[in-house]
Amino acid sequence: MSAPAIPLRLTAPDPGWTAEADVVVVGSGIAGLTVALRHAELEPGARVLVVTKDVLSSGSTRWAQGGIAAVLDPRDTPEEHLSDTLLAGVGLCDVRAVRTLVTEGPGALRRLMERGARFDRTPDGELQLTREGGHRRRRIVHAGGDATGAEVQRALVAAVAATPAIEVIEHALVLDLLKDAAGRARGVTLHVMGEGARDGVGAVRARAVVLATGGMGQVYAATTNPAVSTGDGVALALRAGAVVRDLEFVQFHPTVLWLGEGSTGQQPLISEAVRGEGAVLVDHEGNRFMAGVHELADLAPRDIVAKAIMRRMHETGRDHVHLDGRHFGRATWETRFPTIYAACREHGIDPATEPVPVAPAAHYASGGVRTDLRGRTSIDGLYACGEVACTGVHGANRLASNSLLEGLVFAERIAEDIHRSRPQPGAPVPATAEPGLADPRTRPRVQAHMSRGAGVLRNRASLQGTVRALADARWTPVQVAPCTESWEATNLLTVATVLAGTAAARLETRGSHWREDFPDRDDDEWLGHLDVTLTEEGLLMTYTPHGDALPARLTQELTAAGLDPAEVNAVIDRALEEDLGEAGDVTSVATIPAAQRTVADVVAREDGVVAGLALAEAVFLRLGAGRAERRAKDGERVRRGDVLMTVEGPARAVLTAERTALNLLTHLSGIATLTARWVEAISGTGARVRDSRKTLPGLRALEKYAVRCGGGVNHRMSLSDAALIKDNHVVAAGGVAEAFRAVRDRYPDLSIEVEIDRLDQLQPVLDEGATEILLDNFTIEDTARAVRIVKERAENGVALEASGGLTLESARDVADTGVDYLAVGALTHSAPALDIALDLRG
Repeated sequence: MSAPAIPLRLTAPDPGWTAEADVVVVGSGIAGLTVALRHAELEPGARVLVVTKDVLSSGSTRWAQGGIAAVLDPRDTPEEHLSDTLLAGVGLCDVRAVRTLVTEGPGALRRLMERGARFDRTPDGELQLTREGGHRRRRIVHAGGDATGAEVQRALVAAVAATPAIEVIEHALVLDLLKDAAGRARGVTLHVMGEGARDGVGAVRARAVVLATGGMGQVYAATTNPAVSTGDGVALALRAGAVVRDLEFVQFHPTVLWLGEGSTGQQPLISEAVRGEGAVLVDHEGNRFMAGVHELADLAPRDIVAKAIMRRMHETGRDHVHLDGRHFGRATWETRFPTIYAACREHGIDPATEPVPVAPAAHYASGGVRTDLRGRTSIDGLYACGEVACTGVHGANRLASNSLLEGLVFAERIAEDIHRSRPQPGAPVPATAEPGLADPRTRPRVQAHMSRGAGVLRNRASLQGTVRALADARWTPVQVAPCTESWEATNLLTVATVLAGTAAARLETRGSHWREDFPDRDDDEWLGHLDVTLTEEGLLMTYTPHGDALPARLTQELTAAGLDPAEVNAVIDRALEEDLGEAGDVTSVATIPAAQRTVADVVAREDGVVAGLALAEAVFLRLGAGRAERRAKDGERVRRGDVLMTVEGPARAVLTAERTALNLLTHLSGIATLTARWVEAISGTGARVRDSRKTLPGLRALEKYAVRCGGGVNHRMSLSDAALIKDNHVVAAGGVAEAFRAVRDRYPDLSIEVEIDRLDQLQPVLDEGATEILLDNFTIEDTARAVRIVKERAENGVALEASGGLTLESARDVADTGVDYLAVGALTHSAPALDIALDLRG
């Protein structure tokens, strides 16, 4: 018997009350409250409604111990913070998102302090900065030693209380998204757990919905997350049809206080800041084991530390290791880490006199609801921020203390986007999908299966067993009544199913995803993202190549063509950054529904030779087009009206990619077309057409590739490929012989070319042993004489190139002289673009 499908909406009574708001924010941590406060500042007359599952001061933020990472030290730089973040993210960070974080982070942190947050300072009043795992600089601000989250939450709650435009509904579990007829977010349904005017199931209608529901740590048996972290936001987004990305990357904090065998629920966290201050990991014999694992040893990124701990536990047969900070002394423990010290003492451990038992536990979800740089999800009007979101900042593994900063930076961006765009959706329409619920009694079984089979260590058998167990858990012999317990159990089961499925699909080890049966990182096959949507047919999983990477087949194709895929990537990155900016394609976002799909043809508007189809395809795929099928090959002659490529996918993605793709394609095809005309003009002569270094900055390799597509050949790629002595070099060296000797003495194995502009210079150059001679602005008659002189001397291996003053009309006559090359700088610096367009079908 097959397992029941994951429900597309939760079984719940019809709403018994309705509220109106301009913006509804679901969640009351640093992300949610910052959105609310910033929007209230931008639109003082707007009504903001904050919905929180517990009291306003609860949630994950208050449990954050370590601090907030930001570049505040004059010796630190945003580039260093970016580099540390990218390194921790193991190839899957969105560079633009990380750059946004590290450049806007310091300002966002200062605004948080203006809202009342007080951080620890040195005796002279400067912010006290510390280090955590993965950071190469001291850039972590903290409060109360190890109570940063509690101080941030206190300040934000106080700021919200002082803002009349913000209303708060506490003890409210969000259920499902309300959408209008066009599929845009129009509010949420929720259940208030209490008594009063608003109790039971109700509906909040709003022009924008912001998910800031935090994490999903409760999907595991042991976690640092509070009891409210049941993946409600991710589950709601899935049921609404939004794209969820990279859910397999769950970060297990390496040092969680070990409370004994079989302990479950929220476990006390031992912050990385403890290791930042000098504590070290040791096994039961007192041996340090991080020294040879990573250059940063005990301060390595979290995934590396967690894996090292698990390895040592397996080697020793133990279920925990120890964190030794005895050398701090009691005073340091009590003042720098009072919260941790108190938690340890509460469980009978004195860290001042004994090592602290620790083991990894589920901590942070790097994946979540996919968003852009403005926090927009794949559903119009629905935003996501904080741990519930996948902004691209964290990649495969979050860098310590970047999460609170991410919440600040992207919350402000969301508020500004809502203010600027002022979405005006229509009235909500009733949901038609079949509802359903999971039996709340399955919750501990789901958590146990996830911890055993999809925890720190994963393999094919463990994951397949977990997937089967989760499918079985969806079946229940009794009708499940709608209540908080069944709604939470359904959310947990939904999130667990997606997480286990993506973990089973990713056949590599990367970041916080560790496959014992695939222990290596595999960039050829897995440098990309697993995107999941929930449809009426069930879960749909799609592999999307990483935004900073090309699909493996395109990488192989470019390499075979003599191009460096990394350089091509860099060109595409710069082009997209210029075209998209921060806000993206505002016209397409405003005019095209997110769900609309299209088929489009890339069509030649004139005859020519095509070049750059692989680049155009890469741009379309990079921005989310699902498929690109080429109908022509680079180097082929095409006729007006020929379809060069067909692209299929979301209409927004196709139209957003159009200009960037065509900029590259038309330019390179123009070069190939002009080169082909020159090649045709001298066909049959034995001479070849070649280019020069007259190329656009950053495009030399691609432009020279286009010359090859047109039938030409390349001269030097750079000044270091060969020595080319020109008239100014001769003057500087004191003569042509002196110039030759200077080059030979410095670079004895390098070939030497020389450019001459008079026939009487030819003989001395030949005497010095030039391997190639460039005849600059020679007449056709002098070119012919130069060819005869070289042949009469039987100078084997000496090549002659004609350059300067060449035209298509004179090319044949020049080639007939017997020169080896015609150098045409115009091929790359002044070729007209070939007219190519994108036509949407229908």
